[in-house]
Amino acid sequence: MSDFNRGIMKFKNADSFVSIVLSSIVILSAIGFLLWWGFQSAYV
Repeated sequence: MSDFNRGIMKFKNADSFVSIVLSSIVILSAIGFLLWWGFQSAYV
């Protein structure tokens, strides 16, 4: 058992590959959207 399911991530399989991939997709797409929105607001 790893230490990933301690602290905030206190649910079973918090360190599974699927949950890591899904959370990274959500975070990276949110960052990409904010960058796109910022450039659109600044230069258009």
